[in-house]
Amino acid sequence: MWRLALPMILSNLTVPLVGMVDTAVVGRISVADIGAVAVGATVFSFLFWTFAFVRMGTTGFAAQAHGAGDSQGLAGAGVRAYAMAIVIGCGMLILSMPIRWLGLLVVGPSEAVAPLADTYIGIRIWSAPATLVNFVAAGWLLGVQRADLVLVLQVFINLLNVALDLLLGVVLGWGLVGVAWATVIAELSGSGISLALTARLAAKRGAPFRLAAVRDLQAFRRIASVNTDIFLRTLIAVCTITSFTAVGARMGELVLAANGILMLLQTFVAYGLDGFAHAAEALVGGAVGRRDRRAFRAAVAATSRWAVLVSGFYVAGYALFGNQIVGLISDLPEVRQMASIYLPWSIVLPVVSVWSFQLDGIFIGATRTRAMLVGMAISGATFFLAMAVLVPLYGNHGLWAAYLVFMVARAVTLGAAYPALERTLHN
Repeated sequence: MWRLALPMILSNLTVPLVGMVDTAVVGRISVADIGAVAVGATVFSFLFWTFAFVRMGTTGFAAQAHGAGDSQGLAGAGVRAYAMAIVIGCGMLILSMPIRWLGLLVVGPSEAVAPLADTYIGIRIWSAPATLVNFVAAGWLLGVQRADLVLVLQVFINLLNVALDLLLGVVLGWGLVGVAWATVIAELSGSGISLALTARLAAKRGAPFRLAAVRDLQAFRRIASVNTDIFLRTLIAVCTITSFTAVGARMGELVLAANGILMLLQTFVAYGLDGFAHAAEALVGGAVGRRDRRAFRAAVAATSRWAVLVSGFYVAGYALFGNQIVGLISDLPEVRQMASIYLPWSIVLPVVSVWSFQLDGIFIGATRTRAMLVGMAISGATFFLAMAVLVPLYGNHGLWAAYLVFMVARAVTLGAAYPALERTLHN
């Protein structure tokens, strides 16, 4: 478990670090620039999370093929996923203008923030195909239990991104534009390495990547069924996050900036705890491929036990050092003061959200995606109902309370479906 979880934790934690550096680079310019990065990050979270099924579905299918010793199935899973990622990414480029318009319309930033956010989105959209290719590579490598290589790739991409942030954004003085181009260059560089690395590993297993796998319609139908469930489930999840940002944006630039910084703290939680969920995906997928209930239970127990323990460290860390972390991200006094008001929500969330992250990993590894879709639909409806009731009464505190309710609902719905999943395996 630790051989898989630790590299994924380290890999995942480098992602919000990039977001933090992005925000820190522009955080010394103006509140509007911080808001623009928050709006842009929300739009791309919507896009990339919506199509994150190319990573999640790949992990489930690759892990099961790996567990069953099916090299041809393993190679085919990679080729088909790469094909989907490239097609979807190119589609985003073609639709870049509508994406920019719709993103700004939904989030609704102020007049000062909107043009800056539009510039950021217009540049960063060019990273879309490469980003999705990197998603597939991470999913496939995790499925074959090579989390160490996922770490190497992610660290390379994110360190390059940070270095380019500082070079383009600070040294050359490009600011927001430099931050956007840094992401594009880093993702494109990483995608070339990802493709070459996974193709080489597949060839070493005696089943090289072949374009003929794209013509396997039966395999594509199965992938389409699983990925459609994940797509719809993720779409609902992203809609909740987008609505969270949009409602906060309508409360003013300071609330938008503060919520953006605090959501970065929640992103640290998600990416850190997702390391255990990713380990669960690989181990559960392998157990399902072998139809081994004992291995399934052992994977669930080991990953969940450590995830809960680590969530406690997040709570302690944010309780003790939350204001200092906020201060590292922005030195604007008004933003820091606003963020400190709502910091208690970031302190509570880790011990609540850990359960939904873990159960996601278990169900993805088992490719039992219909239960995930149903659970997310219920949770999303709960979030919007809670937001409609609590925001008029408590403002931004009500918004954060609705988000907490959403995370509780995700855990409860998947927890209710778990016993049926375990019963499908042999003893």
